Amino acid sequence: MEDIEDLLIGSGSGGGAPPGFRLPLNSVGVYPKKIIKKNKGYLNHGISLSQSLLSPKIPGTQTIYIKTFGCSHNQSDSEYMAGQLSSFGYALTDIPEDGDLWLINTCTVKSPSQSAMDTIIAKGKSAKKPLVVAGCVPQGSRNLKELEGVSIVGVQQIDRVVEVVEETLKGHEVRLLTRKTLPALDLPKVRKNKFVEILPINVGCLGACTYCKTKHARGHLGSYTIDSLVGRVRTVVGDGVKEIWLSSEDTGAYGRDIGVNLPRLLNAIVSELPADASTMLRIGMTNPPFILEHLKEIAEVLRHPCVYSFLHVPVQSGSDNVLNAMNREYTVSNFRTVVDTLTELVPGMQIATDIICGFPGETDDDFAQTVSLINEYKLPQVHISQFYPRPGTPAARMKKVPSNIVKKRSRELTAVFEAFTPYNGMEGRVERIWITEIATDGIHLVGHTKGYVQVLVIAPETMLGTSAIVKITSVGRWSVFGEVIQTLNQTNRGVASAEKMPSGGKYSPCSDPCETCACSKEPESCACGPESCGGQNPLEESAIAQNDMLLEDRNRRNLIGWLLRKRKNQTQKIVENNIALESIKKQEWTKGTFSMWGAVDRALLGGMLVSLVTIVALLLHLGFRTTSTK
Repeated sequence: MEDIEDLLIGSGSGGGAPPGFRLPLNSVGVYPKKIIKKNKGYLNHGISLSQSLLSPKIPGTQTIYIKTFGCSHNQSDSEYMAGQLSSFGYALTDIPEDGDLWLINTCTVKSPSQSAMDTIIAKGKSAKKPLVVAGCVPQGSRNLKELEGVSIVGVQQIDRVVEVVEETLKGHEVRLLTRKTLPALDLPKVRKNKFVEILPINVGCLGACTYCKTKHARGHLGSYTIDSLVGRVRTVVGDGVKEIWLSSEDTGAYGRDIGVNLPRLLNAIVSELPADASTMLRIGMTNPPFILEHLKEIAEVLRHPCVYSFLHVPVQSGSDNVLNAMNREYTVSNFRTVVDTLTELVPGMQIATDIICGFPGETDDDFAQTVSLINEYKLPQVHISQFYPRPGTPAARMKKVPSNIVKKRSRELTAVFEAFTPYNGMEGRVERIWITEIATDGIHLVGHTKGYVQVLVIAPETMLGTSAIVKITSVGRWSVFGEVIQTLNQTNRGVASAEKMPSGGKYSPCSDPCETCACSKEPESCACGPESCGGQNPLEESAIAQNDMLLEDRNRRNLIGWLLRKRKNQTQKIVENNIALESIKKQEWTKGTFSMWGAVDRALLGGMLVSLVTIVALLLHLGFRTTSTK
């Protein structure tokens, strides 16, 4: 088969099905593997047919644990791989111990992300789990020592993950890395959030940033056709998706390799969205150079009722000297033009950006210019990252800024950013929000305004996937809190109808709102830079680290949240039942009847009466004897 590299690496006799051959579900004789430890690595060997028949392993009957690192593009890739595995019969789990095989989708942007990959691979080998590693790390650095003894599936080979998993479960080491065509968009998919479709519009980019490792993995720009993307949008809207996130390494560069551009794509997609705005579009990260050509057209799309008025535009530094060293191909003035124009032309426009602190050669004056820029615009979302030299990039060979200075600058800029109060003044405003997930506190639901401001409401889970009119009751640093006024229900004809909450059904936020614990967790589009593939909203570094820990513990949180909700509902029912029971008892008592009393109650009352009569009789008897004695 084409593209299979180093198939059966380290294998013994080539028993079992031919490479890449998929056995039907009713077949047996797929050889289980025997692990042999050698030189701190693992070599996989097939065993004899007679042995395999004693304990057959049928493809599609195993459980796969999937772990994803990185950006929204990576998340989409994982969802596609999960969909294919599920369609072939494999069970999926979020619990590592329950997995018969571990599928790890990796991110190469930052050293911490790759270190996390190294850790989980080591754990998998220690637990003797068959491992398949996907994503940017193996694609960009296939010869890493940590990847010895594991199977690899490249970023453009995700449509063949079933083959790789099957061969790996047989004990073979498979590597699929080279391909010239993009995976199809209509593959089966299991979404992390059933209401959100992450739609990759292109892979790779046209830039050559000196610090970027992602380009090594995702390669040169490759765009999907407008027809294929519009077809996918039409399909997912029919599936009930309520948000579509356009994802790529650089959204603004879309179509330059196939003779089209981003505005043409956006207008074609918007024309497919329901007129009642029941499904919203979120445009992914775009670098300044390419959006500059289409600012007015992009602004027109962002004003559309079905498009969030939000855009992620990384600036990376407030100094032209640093931007030139990064080879970013734009100036600070270009960034200002983008922000100023969109803010002027799009009501309620929200812009997020990224900053790298301590890039090689950054002086105190360069950093001061960055602080000044962030202070001037006071953007609500700024992802602040320390510079991480990535092996094989030009920046890794540049003279580094001392680490203590890098950390100091990061802390200083974070303090400046955290002092902003971007949502002050929203109290009392009435907004429409789109609700798509449960917050990490397990209590609130998460919605977003058209400007993509995160709104937390206390409401029943049945409101997930719906739209609502809310009144903003209070604001926090990262979110605002709202009270549901109306729910907007979409009819079969696609016309929105408003339904007021029943009496007593208005929900108020908690009395002591904690926006950090209630914050939603969303992967962000992958940028050409070390700050953008962390899988988070572009917030400051400390918030990103905290959210990473929250994601790692997602299953536990969801369970706790479910238990909290269940306990809350049960407590409310008990209180209501007790109130009703007390009311009934009072009514019966007024009538002079004990019909509501149980047998035990009656027995206790009878015993008390008997005891009272006995005591009175004894007292009378003693009194009579005393009188007789006298």
